Amino acid sequence: MNVEKGRLLIYAPVPLYGTPDNWMIEAQAANGLRLWAENFDRVTIMMPHLDGPAPTGWIPADEVGPNMARVKVVALPTAWVLPKFARVYRPTRNVIRAEIAQAEYLSFAIGGLIGDWGAVACLQAHKMGRPYGVWTDRVESQVTRSDARSGPFKSRIKKRVIHRPMAMLERWVIKRATVGLFHGQQTFDAYARYCRNPQIVHDIHVSRDAHISNTAFKAKLKSAASDPLKIVYAGRANAMKGPLDWASALQKLAQKGVNFEAHWLGDGPQLDDLRKQLQADGLSDRVTLHGFVNDPAQVAAQMQAAHVFLFCHKTPESPRCLIESLIAATPIVGYEGSYAADLIGKNQGGHLVPIGDTDALGDVLFKLAQDRSNLANLIQNARKDGVPFDDESVFAHRSDLIKRYLGQRR
Repeated sequence: MNVEKGRLLIYAPVPLYGTPDNWMIEAQAANGLRLWAENFDRVTIMMPHLDGPAPTGWIPADEVGPNMARVKVVALPTAWVLPKFARVYRPTRNVIRAEIAQAEYLSFAIGGLIGDWGAVACLQAHKMGRPYGVWTDRVESQVTRSDARSGPFKSRIKKRVIHRPMAMLERWVIKRATVGLFHGQQTFDAYARYCRNPQIVHDIHVSRDAHISNTAFKAKLKSAASDPLKIVYAGRANAMKGPLDWASALQKLAQKGVNFEAHWLGDGPQLDDLRKQLQADGLSDRVTLHGFVNDPAQVAAQMQAAHVFLFCHKTPESPRCLIESLIAATPIVGYEGSYAADLIGKNQGGHLVPIGDTDALGDVLFKLAQDRSNLANLIQNARKDGVPFDDESVFAHRSDLIKRYLGQRR
């Protein structure tokens, strides 16, 4: 007997390229559509549209597979500046209201101010008397506040002005949401007080088959016993990720005479600054800056080969890379935060130090390099902490929460 799964309407702020005949969707967002369509009969996704060729990492919508036949894509105008936002607001609002009227379940990603159609969708659902869910994976207003400390002068001034209104908007839509779907403990901690029904969820795009194999795990333990300490990071090189702190921790490790190699996978505005810092510290021969890596298999291979995932995140967020590291049986070593602490809370597959304490990071890395038995134990613990996470499980969990709390026939 077929059981009706209902119609889901979501908003995702990931840019959409192309035309209805050939939509180009970011690869992880495409995987998300596949998984949403596994859990609902029909899925409508609203996304901001950008002109021009799609960047690396975007794929044709038909690569979603058979589930794409049950997905409707609604392109909304990109309007990140006030004049354009004011010009397109009314017709776009009407499009959003029409889609809300056709859906049974509503879940909108938020994060921004001008041009945040997710927040607009929340407002319209509230006006229409419809229960809705809010999803977010970081505290965008605090990220903006942190980013205001660096970068071009005009950009810093703008961010100083808008981070408070952003926080007000976040709280407004969260207070009126029927359920808050907060990715990770840290985001949950920031928003739970404003939400009548906060829930911790996760958002990853790694399949169960992509977890480290037994063969690769044995090879990793063998490498960890005697090879130079292998360190990795995968993410954007911007201020909130702390790339210069990352370099500082490596410098302190080098000063202790430890033989190591390190890899940074990811592009970003501070990549050149990171490169210059590594050159100044004499570490260019030990650290490889790969830039943007489009091949997920290459990223997974680097993660699985590493002995330590070193991170220096400075703002409240729930980055997927920490889960992806644990899935690769790579211990996470970095700055304290409730998200990271929650991920390794059961098996202690990592070490955390106070934010900004690069001396402590250097000490942890030094001790692991010196005590390979402890490093092997940490790798085994990291693998255990990664077991619960795969894309099908986390999307099924989010879908179950949406159905439980947002089901309402019009």
